[in-house]
Amino acid sequence: MTYGNTMTARAFNFHGIGQPGPGIPEDERPYWISTTAFETFLDIFTSYRDRRPIVITFDDGNLSDIEIAAPLLAKYRLDARFFVLTGRLEQPGYLSRGNVRDLRDMGFKIGSHGIDHVDWAQQDTLGLHYELLRSRMVLEELLGQPVTEAAIPFGRYRRRVLKGLHTYGYRAAWCSDGSATALEGFLRPRLSIRDDTLPEMIMRELDSGDRAWRRWKQKLSMTRKSLL
Repeated sequence: MTYGNTMTARAFNFHGIGQPGPGIPEDERPYWISTTAFETFLDIFTSYRDRRPIVITFDDGNLSDIEIAAPLLAKYRLDARFFVLTGRLEQPGYLSRGNVRDLRDMGFKIGSHGIDHVDWAQQDTLGLHYELLRSRMVLEELLGQPVTEAAIPFGRYRRRVLKGLHTYGYRAAWCSDGSATALEGFLRPRLSIRDDTLPEMIMRELDSGDRAWRRWKQKLSMTRKSLL
């Protein structure tokens, strides 16, 4: 398992934009941010993109992905990856199958976030097979193209989860171990944006250098999880 040798990029993960609807679970609501806050972050990313590679991702497949996030990303000429929960497709407040194709047609990358938004590290063999393989099959049938990236729910993983992702053909797995990421590695960290994330915090992340102690600390955390 390689993490890559350089951590030059910074990756940031979003969930919902705007006002969460009644069907959004309570524990997911702190990860929703206002449209104004989202535009503030996009302004920051735009101002830094000539200085540092920036990766933007979205988890869960909320309807705000297509209604709010995608048009604003297009306005700012920024790319993004959308990781979809296939078990929530067509449900109120979530993407439809047509919405997923629309995101693909806008040039965004589509990946899997599993099916039922469960902790993959707690699944047995059959449960992990269902979450990793079935979700990928649904998306590939929907899009008519390979799906090679996944976002790990809750950022929780262990060796058998990473092995399963490899076995089922994923080439990259996005976790939640900080913003510094190596885009050539399999396990790719990112920082999740919450409703209490301040613009100053993001600018500090973008300004922070790729110091040896930072890379060592992050890699140690990732290695501990992957050996469990």
